[in-house]
Amino acid sequence: MCCWACHSKAQLSSDYVKVKDMNMENKEVAILAGGCFWCVEAPLLLLEGVDTVVSGYIGGHVENPTYAQVCTGQTGHAEAVKVTFDPQKITYDEILEVFFTVHDPTQLNRQGNDIGTQYRSAIFPVNKDQEDKARYYIETLEKSGAYERPIVTTIEHAETFYTAEDYHQNYYNRNPNEMYCKIVARPKVEKVKKVFADKLKKQ
Repeated sequence: MCCWACHSKAQLSSDYVKVKDMNMENKEVAILAGGCFWCVEAPLLLLEGVDTVVSGYIGGHVENPTYAQVCTGQTGHAEAVKVTFDPQKITYDEILEVFFTVHDPTQLNRQGNDIGTQYRSAIFPVNKDQEDKARYYIETLEKSGAYERPIVTTIEHAETFYTAEDYHQNYYNRNPNEMYCKIVARPKVEKVKKVFADKLKKQ
C-alpha cells in the first residue's frame, strides 16, 4: 500500500526516456508522476484513446528498484505511470490536462499524506515536442492564476522506466474497496468522470 507518511526544475540530461519493447505504430507514450501511482493510473485508464497505463518507477539512480526500496525515498525514483495512447483519439495536451486535474502540482515532494521525493510531481518527456508542450502547459497554468501557490512540477529526463511489481498494476480497479483506494483514489476517479465526461471510454 502507498504509505500515508512514508525545485527548482531538475537539470536535464541529453537523453530522453527510452521507450523500448513496445509496438509503437500509430501510438505515443506519456510518462507522468503525481503522487501514488495508483491514484494517477486509475483516472487515466478511463480516457478514450488510452490503451494502457503501467505503474512503475523512474528518475532514480538504482537499477531495477523494488517498491520497498523506492518507498525509502533513497533511490531517487518517482512513482510514475507510462501511458500508451492513440494521438488520433486523445492528445498529449489533453492527457496533461487530466494529469494536472487529478493531483496538486503545488505540493513539493508529496501528495496529501504521501510524503517523500518518490511522490513528487514530475513529467518525463520522451521527446523534444513533449518537453516543449509540458513547459508551455506549466507556464500557461502559472499565468492563469489557477493555483494560489507556485507550481513545483519538474520536467525531468531519465533513461529508464522500470515497471512496478505485478500487484501494483491496475490496483484501484482490482481493489476498489481497499481503504486507501476509497479515501484517496476514488475521489480522483469520480472527478475525472465528472469533469471529463466527454473524454471517457464508451461503456
